[in-house]
Amino acid sequence: MPTALLDLVLPSRCAGCDAPGALVCSRCAAELHGEPERRMPDPSPPDLPECWSATAYASVARRAIVAYKERGRTALAHPLAGALALTVAAAAGSTAVTLVPVPSARPARRHRGHDPVNRLAELAAAYLRAAGWPATVDRMLLHRRRVADQAGLSSLQRGENLAGAFRVAADRNGAVPGSWDDPGVVVLVDDIVTTGATLAEAARALRAAGVTVPLAATIAATRRRDRILHGHPG
Repeated sequence: MPTALLDLVLPSRCAGCDAPGALVCSRCAAELHGEPERRMPDPSPPDLPECWSATAYASVARRAIVAYKERGRTALAHPLAGALALTVAAAAGSTAVTLVPVPSARPARRHRGHDPVNRLAELAAAYLRAAGWPATVDRMLLHRRRVADQAGLSSLQRGENLAGAFRVAADRNGAVPGSWDDPGVVVLVDDIVTTGATLAEAARALRAAGVTVPLAATIAATRRRDRILHGHPG
């Protein structure tokens, strides 16, 4: 039986500590929401926006993100998006925001059955609106070409692998989505930042299309310097 269906018919267990009773217990939720702050990769690639995250990619955050993305526990989108919304609010303040999710590659979407970061962005925007922040989502980023699996690549290799990987969608008149209206602060969103290569390349594609992107927000940031955590594209 798929894990997402099991979540509906069986008692929940905390994704952080495996205690029964909740998707994420109150203690683990506090750790997941963490202290949103500026956390930049070291070293940071050129063109990387200012990166904010809710917490470090360890412990509760790591287990919850892996369960959500790789083990089909899609209900975890809600607490994870809550952490993302808090991060966006801390980074952007009370100004209007447009969240631009980094898209999953087509093979990953087929494997998972959904695009996890798109879902997080949509929920985070809804939470921000409920709290009084003007927030929208614009899925303007698309993959231009296939890229190799990022696992095991150095930061330099990741940058080379991702070069030119994204493009910005245009409407039938050739306009960039959102360009005809004031989008507020454009915030790139992803689940994790590791080396920053993915966010930097996504920002380059947006800027080439005339979209200013000063901020990026993620749920978690890795603590490792120029090292790769298996299975996460960073």
